[in-house]
Amino acid sequence: MSRLTDMLGSRYPIIHGPIGALNSPELVAAVSEAGGFGMLALGFIRSVDEVKRLVDQVRERTDKPFGANIMIMNPENRKFLQVLSDAGIKTVTTSVGSPSAVYPVIHDLGMKGLHVLLALKHAIKAEEAGADGLVIAGAEAGGFRSTGPESSTMVLVPMVCDHVKIPVVAAGGIADSRGYRAALALGAEGVQVGTGFLVCAESPAHENLKKAIVDCKDGGTALVPVKNLMMRAILTPELKRDLDDPDTDLSGRFNPDTAYRTWEKGDFSQMPAGAGAVSALINDIKPVKEIIEEMVSQ
Repeated sequence: MSRLTDMLGSRYPIIHGPIGALNSPELVAAVSEAGGFGMLALGFIRSVDEVKRLVDQVRERTDKPFGANIMIMNPENRKFLQVLSDAGIKTVTTSVGSPSAVYPVIHDLGMKGLHVLLALKHAIKAEEAGADGLVIAGAEAGGFRSTGPESSTMVLVPMVCDHVKIPVVAAGGIADSRGYRAALALGAEGVQVGTGFLVCAESPAHENLKKAIVDCKDGGTALVPVKNLMMRAILTPELKRDLDDPDTDLSGRFNPDTAYRTWEKGDFSQMPAGAGAVSALINDIKPVKEIIEEMVSQ
């Protein structure tokens, strides 16, 4: 058993990358039942009762370990962490903010956490702040990104592994056994899979989003401005037209708070189809169990 699987309690060091508020107890449970570590996404939730409901619904479907992601900027985190601890959840991931304030709370509750980040300097600071592990998301990963230059997974993961002592999880560009084995060869102790599970059979994402991922070709994603961030998304013809038009300013068009609602509806006029560059390697929709079994096959 590795340090990471010991922390997670899962059979395999494969973490389900939570997507916005596309929470599906069925998907979380399916990942855990297949040997991975299912994750609820609590970043956009403001209700303690909703957190309790989601946790209970996952518990109804599996007795295997699972966790949750919290965005550090969410003012309800202390309450959420107490709910998670009371439910017996041992490990969470944290993102979007400085870990220094939240990790004392996590540890006081007897829990452990992995901090999600995009750069070496933040990895070093997160270890100093008490993070028990790190999820390192390279530039090809889907979801929200910084506005500055970023390194790819192939470069960033070994660089971070050279500078920290805590377990490192690789994210970005991983959806099959090749990416899984490559991440371990780079020094990571496990992987986080976002887009690969977003498009799986159990995912609550709209069929339009799943189809956009399956149909994505080489070079089929792009970075799109969303408020003061960037987001990697599928390059639809409409989005390409707007990005290519020097007179079109997209920076104020999209609101990240509405992302999950538009993705549930499959309407990309309000929010682009967020997904990683690994979409180009995904050719069909499979059950979670099949994805994980292929990933860990030798």
